[in-house]
Amino acid sequence: MTTFTTINPANGRPIKTWASLSESEVHASIDRVSASGRVWRDTGFPERARLFKVLAESIRERTDELASLITLEMGKPISQSRAECEKCAWLCEYFADNAENFLADQTKDLDGHRAVVSFQPIGTIYAIMPWNFPLWQVFRSVAPTIMAGNSVVLKHAPCVLGCGEAIQSLFHDSGFPEDLLHSLIIDVELSEQVINHDAVRGVTLTGSCQTGRIVAAQAGAALKKSVMELGGSDPYIVLDDADLDLALERILTARMLANGQVCISAKRLILTPRVADQFTDMLLDSMKTYEMEDPSHETCRLGPLAREDLRDHHHALVRDSIANGADCLLGGEVPDRDGWWYPATVLTNVGPGMPAFDDELFGPTAAVIRARDEDDAIRLANQTRFGLGSAVFTSDLEKGTAIARDRIEAGLCSVNDFVKSDPRLPFGGIRESGYGRELGELGIHEFVNIKTLVVS
Repeated sequence: MTTFTTINPANGRPIKTWASLSESEVHASIDRVSASGRVWRDTGFPERARLFKVLAESIRERTDELASLITLEMGKPISQSRAECEKCAWLCEYFADNAENFLADQTKDLDGHRAVVSFQPIGTIYAIMPWNFPLWQVFRSVAPTIMAGNSVVLKHAPCVLGCGEAIQSLFHDSGFPEDLLHSLIIDVELSEQVINHDAVRGVTLTGSCQTGRIVAAQAGAALKKSVMELGGSDPYIVLDDADLDLALERILTARMLANGQVCISAKRLILTPRVADQFTDMLLDSMKTYEMEDPSHETCRLGPLAREDLRDHHHALVRDSIANGADCLLGGEVPDRDGWWYPATVLTNVGPGMPAFDDELFGPTAAVIRARDEDDAIRLANQTRFGLGSAVFTSDLEKGTAIARDRIEAGLCSVNDFVKSDPRLPFGGIRESGYGRELGELGIHEFVNIKTLVVS
């Protein structure tokens, strides 16, 4: 029997061991979720909305418990874990208030005939979710999906199985139908069987590009709709006329959130000549203030990375970048202490051919890239196989908006701010950052049957 052990990344000590479900248990679980979904799809929007508002209140009431669990299992600073809980509650309320309107029938007149476009649930959706936002990533995927009338089987990351169990209990305790959302504890081999189960009609994944390729291929072979939210190497351009204090504040927030383990964080800092030296000095001084601290402490701004293998992989990318010509001005060494710690790190003279430029640095490392001019900065920003988030900092809002809209190739772009997910806006990427959208009106349409009726 396969088992999974959750480990406290702050000290490397085991938390709990979980047994994987058997093949027959997995199929039985999916059958129950599917049966629950058939009841749920006939539940009217007012009742769905009422339950989601109860769910939002349940999250708020259990914030201390849930935030402590997030911090225990993946090492996020406790203040950020509490903010994650509040964001999940807001998400539930937003779709409770707006889903009925987003999914309302659309009528069209066809020369005397009446056409109706309706949006109907398609069944059970398989959600494969990551560990870096162990509540938010799940809720932003499953809340719109369930509000649309579907049911969900969840495969959470093995290092945050307690969070998966907590999410299931939140739905149950808030009065949703039994097994409408069910957390499966399974290994990779059984995951493909979930995709192939007749009741599963769609697959949504947030994870690495490597996992995305495998899951997308499996879903495609089974002719199941899929949404892929994958990695990113997000460029943040600081132009000569930028407000450097503002840019530094927003970039630091983006880069160091969740200990640097965010798909849309500021991965590549591209600086134009007039500001390059000054901004690098400002960045270095600020990064020196991020001290590694117990993530359960209120003052913590930098906790451990979530797993030992992730810490080691991040360190290998940093060292490979240095070996290929990058300069390390700060950090870059694994500390001698229990747990999966990594210090705030600053790399300069980063360029193409280095992992810090080409790959995704998932940790507290800032990669500084010098551009020749504005056009070169945009060229460097687009010189990536990814296309998730991006940002431009400039005092000329008209110019910044034009660059963000028309010249940077990504699914999301901010001007004078860091990229963040928002329940009101579609979220997703292009290229190897994936396809499909979560959140907003577009996100809730991903897993519905867009049915066209013509009435003569």
